[in-house]
Amino acid sequence: RMRQTKRHKLLNIRPNTTSPPQQNDRKTLATMSSVTLSSLGGVLSLLDESEPALQVHGLRQLDDLMDDHWPEIAPVIPKLEVLYEDEAFEQRQLAAVVVSKVFYHLEELDDALRYALGAGEEFWTHEHSDYGNTLLSKFIDEYIRLRVAKHDKQQLRQQQESAGLAVEQQEEEKEEKHQADTIEIDERLEAAVNRVFERCIADGEFKQCVGVALETRRLDQVRNGITRSNDAPGLLDYTFRLAQTVIDNRTFRHQLLRVLVELYRGLAEPDYSSMCQCLLFLDDAPQVAKILTPLLEDDDTALVAFQIAFDMYENQHQPFLNRVSAMLPPAPKAAAADGAAGDAAAGDDAASSEENKVRDANVAKLRKILSGETPTKLFLHFLYDHNKTDLNVLKNIKDALDPRNTITHNATVMAHAMMHVGTTVDTFLRDNLQWLSRANNWAKFTATASLGVIHKGHVEQSLKLLQPYLPAPGQTGSPYQEGGALYALGLIHANNAGDKAEYLSEALRNSSNNEIVQHGACLGLGLTAMGTCKRPIYDQLRELLFTDSAVAGEAAGLAMGLVLLGSCNGQAVEEMLSYAHDTKHEKIIRGIAMGLAIMVYGREEQADTVIEQMTRDKDPILRAGGMYAIALAYAGTANNSSIKKLLHFGVSDVSDDVRRAAVIALGFVLANRPEQVPRIVSLLSESFNPHVRYGACMAVGVACAGSGMKSALELLQPLLKDRVDYVRQGAFIAMSMVLIQHNKEQEPMVEELRKAYTEVLARKGDTMTKFGVVIGNGILDAGGRNVTIQLLSPAKHLKTGSVVGLAIFLQYWNWYSYMPMLSLAFSPTAMIGLNKDMDMPTDFSVVCNAPPSLFAYPPAIEVKKTEKPKIVPTAQLSVSAKAQAKAKKKDEEDKKAMDTTADGDGTEKADEKDKSDESGVAAMDTSDDNNNDKDESDEKKQNKTGKTAEAKFEVLNNPVRVTMRQRAYLTVKPDQRYVPVKKNMAGIVMLRDTTPGEAQNLKKLNKLKTLLPGISADEPDPPEPFEFLRD
Repeated sequence: RMRQTKRHKLLNIRPNTTSPPQQNDRKTLATMSSVTLSSLGGVLSLLDESEPALQVHGLRQLDDLMDDHWPEIAPVIPKLEVLYEDEAFEQRQLAAVVVSKVFYHLEELDDALRYALGAGEEFWTHEHSDYGNTLLSKFIDEYIRLRVAKHDKQQLRQQQESAGLAVEQQEEEKEEKHQADTIEIDERLEAAVNRVFERCIADGEFKQCVGVALETRRLDQVRNGITRSNDAPGLLDYTFRLAQTVIDNRTFRHQLLRVLVELYRGLAEPDYSSMCQCLLFLDDAPQVAKILTPLLEDDDTALVAFQIAFDMYENQHQPFLNRVSAMLPPAPKAAAADGAAGDAAAGDDAASSEENKVRDANVAKLRKILSGETPTKLFLHFLYDHNKTDLNVLKNIKDALDPRNTITHNATVMAHAMMHVGTTVDTFLRDNLQWLSRANNWAKFTATASLGVIHKGHVEQSLKLLQPYLPAPGQTGSPYQEGGALYALGLIHANNAGDKAEYLSEALRNSSNNEIVQHGACLGLGLTAMGTCKRPIYDQLRELLFTDSAVAGEAAGLAMGLVLLGSCNGQAVEEMLSYAHDTKHEKIIRGIAMGLAIMVYGREEQADTVIEQMTRDKDPILRAGGMYAIALAYAGTANNSSIKKLLHFGVSDVSDDVRRAAVIALGFVLANRPEQVPRIVSLLSESFNPHVRYGACMAVGVACAGSGMKSALELLQPLLKDRVDYVRQGAFIAMSMVLIQHNKEQEPMVEELRKAYTEVLARKGDTMTKFGVVIGNGILDAGGRNVTIQLLSPAKHLKTGSVVGLAIFLQYWNWYSYMPMLSLAFSPTAMIGLNKDMDMPTDFSVVCNAPPSLFAYPPAIEVKKTEKPKIVPTAQLSVSAKAQAKAKKKDEEDKKAMDTTADGDGTEKADEKDKSDESGVAAMDTSDDNNNDKDESDEKKQNKTGKTAEAKFEVLNNPVRVTMRQRAYLTVKPDQRYVPVKKNMAGIVMLRDTTPGEAQNLKKLNKLKTLLPGISADEPDPPEPFEFLRD
């Protein structure tokens, strides 16, 4: 309104003169008009001349004087518009520029844009001025708005047509489709934006060109900018990162990735790794197999194929990798002898077999990598060999807690499992069997399932490990142990493309309607068949769901979502939602809600229909599930509309469960931009509602896990002393997630956190906070201090298992048996170098350019030695003391008298011996003068500084732990026999042998333990083969 008033005054528009204030305004305008005549009256009068040359001269003068005298030019805008609209006037474009400038100063940018487009070449004479830069920004903004609107409407039309909405439906829908196609973009606006692209390329601002092209959805300009760049590979990587972090439209992102694949392929040296990462986003398994197959023909190029496979395995998308493996060349078959075959044919077959021998061997190795067999085995042995768990931490926790408290006892068992996840080490449990036996009922179920966490990835011996607890025909055991063992089997084989799915399916059929065993079997079956979309498994779980058993139905609903992970199956969604409205069991509704959320994982806009149905439901459990559906559908996208929706529900919903879930979901959506989460939830962490404060803790823990981010720690620290116990619980768990794999040298807060753990455990009561402290201890030292929580792979692709496992773990709020799901989120932080034979050379090293203490393992807890009680001396009278002193003195005098009468020869010999000893010592002292001087100087230096000077770097030998923050400090040691295939020294790295003919020093893998607490006994290894000979 103020801007309109200002414009009316400057244009001398005469308002209604009925009121006195408006009459005063007219007098003011008249006064201003008189001033105008005295300053620019002569120039403005040129516009009224009939001679075009004088009008052009006047326009030139007004253009030059515009910045200082625009208020005086504003009243003649109608005259300027007449000149612009006169097609016979040759300098129409100049008039348009003058009008546009006036509107620019009046802050009417829309009108300024309209006339600037009509100015043509005259506008570009001002492109480097403030006016030109502002209008160029306006050009781009308007163009972006129109392009995005047109693209989104076309996408909506395609989705409607794919959903079966035909053109012959209703007239109203036809009109909307017609409008989607009739969004017109002014050709002059498009030409102006194209000119901006050309200017960026001419100035060498290729990144700016690509950025504007992505915002305007111009893939042709993306291709143009990259191909004309002087650093195409670098610009391609930059564009790939933007596609992962900036582009929030899934359809356009896929179109962009297709273009990037073509550009990567067109490089002088094609980047096969980046091509496969793009195709992984596109879920295009045939193209990946097509890229990998030619690389397997030669041992040297096969290293690249192996490295690509290991990198894709880190993304935890096992069904995709299985499809790639199925499309590789088939395994060789043994040729049958055929007597009728000719000699020539036999010779050709032999030659062909010899040529394909190398390829077949490489295909077999690649299949083992894609199936997860090779990486799982390597990480399992690494965690076993490098286990640095401090059992004194567990002992202190056990001693500090009341063993009769089921909640803290259960938490301690789970903390032990987390500390040893993937290590196969269960020494603490075997040493404390009596304490472990206190677990009863569902606590026994969780304790048995924790064995699956400890032996995660030990797939070869899984059945042997769990045999004592698994259900067996003809035997009756504890249903809690049997159900927990089936759950543990699923945890061991989690995300393994259905391995052991048949066994678990059979166990579910033979469960004799025991809902406890069915609960464990459903969870195990969902984990091992995660993402396989196998219809028979889904149908079996659906039948169990329809039995309306509360305990078994909850697990069945969740398992159905795991089997159909990321499929967004419309029929399944409809069936599950319908049954959620029919059943009266809250547990079943809760399982269905999480199953639906898992089902829409990664679907983004395609999940909006399901999300809308769930978030508008009157049942708060389904609305809370809708929050998790947003979290998983838009995980790692930082989608603005999703963030707004979550914030709205987080502060306005009537249910505390929904508000808590909405705030937690922010951490998943912003997983790719963790630095923004503390800022966004800072006000929520001060909310009056404790559920919102708890959600803020968990959102920070999820997004900032393993980062040690200062802002995250500053937000969580006050919440450790919150007045509500479950908020303190969440704060301890979240801070442990943030500080995992950090020591006090990196972050001093670690030491303060461990002290806070001790203080809380020493209190009486406060069970909920102690639960958080115990679980936090397990997370902080997880996996023998060799794993971290990581939602994104190094390629910035979502790690499916980590995201889903962490989302289910957070449901421990309602069901403690979901705590073992956190094991899916743990990822080993190792650098393992392999040669072409998948062996580990020990003479490959990397250099960490940081002090060793910065990334060292935390020191073990010092166990205080128990001091013996001091013996109090007995009281003694003074008379007795004097008598004893006199007797002692007399004995000493008698002894001295006897010594003086001793033989003199012995004394002389002793003197000679003493002299020789003294001379020998003197000789030794003189021979060691140099070393002593050096030691003394070092000692003086140490005394002055207070401590010895620490080295500034450290050489790390293969294999070695490499934390997330340590990766930035690593460089490859020069002049080595082995050269890594990739630059990033993290994960599994393929090594190229520069001297293949020489002998290699290889690391021998240690034998893993397959013992269970209280079941098996340690046995020595069998002896080497020998021949027995009787005498």
